[in-house]
Amino acid sequence: MHIHGAVLKPPEPAPAPCHGTFRHSYLIPAASCKLASVVFTTARSRGPLVLSCKGIQVSDAKQQSSSSIGSLSNGVAKSVGVKEVDVATLGNLCVDIVLSVPHLPPASLDERKKYMEQFSASPPDKKNWEAGGNCNMAIAASRLGLSCVTIGHVGKEIYGNFLVDVLQNENIGMVQMDKDDNDMNNVSCETLLCWVLVDHSQRHGFCSRADFCQEPAFNWMSGLSHEVEIAIKHSKILFCNGYGFDDFSPSLLTSALNYAVEVGTAIFFDPGPRGRSLSVGSPDEQSALDLFLRMSDVLLLTSDEAQSLTGIRDPIRAGKKLLRNVYHVRLHLR
Repeated sequence: MHIHGAVLKPPEPAPAPCHGTFRHSYLIPAASCKLASVVFTTARSRGPLVLSCKGIQVSDAKQQSSSSIGSLSNGVAKSVGVKEVDVATLGNLCVDIVLSVPHLPPASLDERKKYMEQFSASPPDKKNWEAGGNCNMAIAASRLGLSCVTIGHVGKEIYGNFLVDVLQNENIGMVQMDKDDNDMNNVSCETLLCWVLVDHSQRHGFCSRADFCQEPAFNWMSGLSHEVEIAIKHSKILFCNGYGFDDFSPSLLTSALNYAVEVGTAIFFDPGPRGRSLSVGSPDEQSALDLFLRMSDVLLLTSDEAQSLTGIRDPIRAGKKLLRNVYHVRLHLR
């Protein structure tokens, strides 16, 4: 039996755009946090985990280098013990390319694709590149002093090399999701890019190849590698978000979820703006979302996201509805 917590995140600084792929995670100042802390325990953990606006505290945590679980030089995880990594992130590794543009991308899907292809024709200046997606989560956790590893896919081209270098410089391990080496010239194996376009009024638009695909970008991956299983097994927390569904199939994500439960790794899930579309998506997506909502140790939601999943405006009531009749919730508000 789990005793789980729901965390209601502060509102995002700006509403999610109605077009493009919204992949950004924002770091909210502690002073703006309304729900200061959530305490939860699980039958699998030795003691409580405490989340607060000032960071994450893991009881009996030992500060270990993330390189003990993931080798950045060859991408191969090494079995070195139990729960030596504080946080592992799953999927949603991308490079954000931030550009100033006279106009935001058009609403039409076909026109937006042509718009993106114009920018993609040649690599932009490297000064415009940033690590995006779950890299932000891993970097923030690493700078708080936690040992971190990212699990996902990056290609063997310049963007993938850039992302690995950024993670290495932040002392974050990298474990490739796929089992085999891939053809670097195969588009389906390339690192995901998110074009972050900013107009003169500082409005943002987002474009990614995921916008134009019916299937996840790396849908050809079918199972967890031994290295991925080791990384999950040796991590205290597996952090997942809704954008992982843009990378991997629902069946692959639920395989990771079920394995984390099996080996006693706590699951943090942030549905994000994708939560709403997943809730009305394919049967496989709906089933996987439901499993994540039921099996996660911590859910992270803004009030808008909680409302979109429950239809309830009050964030506390919405959070309780998400977990009602499934788990006992302990919310500590101040």
